[in-house]
Amino acid sequence: MKMLTPVQTDKETVLLRFYKLNLESSFHKSEKSSEKYGTQSEFFNIDKTSEFSFLYHYQKALKFVDIDSKNRILNLGINKADEFKVIKELISEDDFKAKEFVGIDYSESAIEYAKKDFPDANVDFICHDINRLDELSLGRFDLIISIGTLQSSNINFNEMFMSLYQNYLEKGGAIILGFPNCRWIDGEMIYGAKAPNYPFSELSLVLKDIHFCKKYLQQKKYRVTITGKDYLFLTARKIG
Repeated sequence: MKMLTPVQTDKETVLLRFYKLNLESSFHKSEKSSEKYGTQSEFFNIDKTSEFSFLYHYQKALKFVDIDSKNRILNLGINKADEFKVIKELISEDDFKAKEFVGIDYSESAIEYAKKDFPDANVDFICHDINRLDELSLGRFDLIISIGTLQSSNINFNEMFMSLYQNYLEKGGAIILGFPNCRWIDGEMIYGAKAPNYPFSELSLVLKDIHFCKKYLQQKKYRVTITGKDYLFLTARKIG
């Protein structure tokens, strides 16, 4: 159910109103294609940065990695660039313009939208399959961000994560990964990740991926935190 804005009907009465969510209205059930997350999709209409439980922990993650000191920033699965908007609002205009941003997504329509929304010369959007990053001349980055993308079924998570660290992260660079612990039903964020073969929230795969990343980065002398609720954020910065 979704709670609507309460209405005061008289001095002593407040009317609480709810409507039932349409359980069939979810991008999770959409056909798998490059435009599953495009401008015409249900996913595209979702603004997770308007959800306090996402925005608060994402902002904390950016502060933990000292976003002010990061000059080159890569976002994998950028879609319409919500995460870049948060950074733009968090730092000064001059600091934002001094940084270089690269966003990559497989959805052509989402990338075209992001380009129009972010015409800044220091922001570059690329439509490409992140399984084939080696086809691009990206260089290395001070910060790599990926929210809810690396867990996609067509990506080998462990292999991709190690490749990002070894081939695209600057020495001493930072990482922010977001792991969905929610579902989107009828445009609403519903707490709890759900595997297809379980009727209830189940976190085994999410925790497995988080543990792998944390252990790997700690071996590389990184300080790693796990925060969040509806999205679990793994945030890592170099020690020293």
